Order: sequence, then C-alpha cells, then structure tokens
Amino acid sequence: MRTVLLVAIAFLVPSFFALPGLAESTYRRTIDQPQAIQGYPCDKGYAWFYADGRLERCAVSHDIGFGEVEVPARSIIQLLPDGKPEYVMMVRNTVIHGIACAGGGPLGPGEGATTELYPSGKLKGCFLAQDQTVQGVPCARGGLLHAVVGRDVPVEFYESGKLKSCRLNANHGSWHSGDRFVQGP
Repeated sequence: MRTVLLVAIAFLVPSFFALPGLAESTYRRTIDQPQAIQGYPCDKGYAWFYADGRLERCAVSHDIGFGEVEVPARSIIQLLPDGKPEYVMMVRNTVIHGIACAGGGPLGPGEGATTELYPSGKLKGCFLAQDQTVQGVPCARGGLLHAVVGRDVPVEFYESGKLKSCRLNANHGSWHSGDRFVQGP
C-alpha cells in the first residue's frame, strides 16, 4: 500500500493546482557542477528542459528570489514555457508574506509540498506548515499526502494577495473546523 501511495504521489508532485506544462515535451539533462542556466543558479544533479532548450525545472544551488518568493538553496523551481515562475518545491518550511508555507516532504528535500505562483511571481497558494490565522481567518495546516486522498486543501490567494480559500482549523462563530473557507475577489 505504501509503495502504491508513493507512486501516486510521484505523479502528483509536479503541482497540486494545475499541470499546464504536461502537454509540452521535456527532457532531462545531468548537470555535473552548479551553473547558471538562463539566469537561474541550477545545482548539480538533474535539470529539465522544454523541447526548444528553455529551462523547465532545476534545484537551485543557493538562495534566490523567484518571483516575490525567497527560495532556499536546493529547492526545486519550475518555470512555465514562457520562462515565468510556476511553482517551487521548498527544501524546508518557508515564510512568505507572513504565511508559513510547508516545504520538504516524504520524497526528500525539495520534493513534496509545492508553493504555486502566478506568472507575475505573486503567491498563488501553498500548504500551510502549521495552523495559522491568515487575514483574520483560522486556516488549517495541510499537506500533499492528505490532499491526495481529498482531505487537505492548500491556502489559496487571489493575485491581489487577498485570501481566496483555506480549510478552517477551529470553530469560530459560524465557521466549523474542517469546513472550507472561500471568499470572492
């Protein structure tokens, strides 16, 4: 059962929101030493490229800014075909605009919970590393493993930065723990 779950997760890890780049052909190349690829400091190991040679994904060799997010070294960045940010798999929990987003995961450093970005580089969503109040709403921590079976949801934001949705962590007025909070723009 554990093997089946890990295989299922391996297919779902690329993004917990959407997979717009899946139809695009990609290939993997081994990087023998850290090097800059299209302005990104890719670490030694594997890097993935779109068919036309543009960088799709790599682990970064040192801390970098990726959109509005400070990405720790060894985290995996994913680019859209046009070179704009899509998501990052943080090597550890990381605070973004006061939100503790989950990092790491059962598959190893930098592989697990994803933090998704809008093409503009603004935070689109992440799984919370811990229960926390986000813009006055008591949101529950979440994770990819539980999301696979449909229990956890990420905290999501509109491009403006306003909270869009989360799973509630506490009874609060008319809200009940486990309910999904959703608000319009």
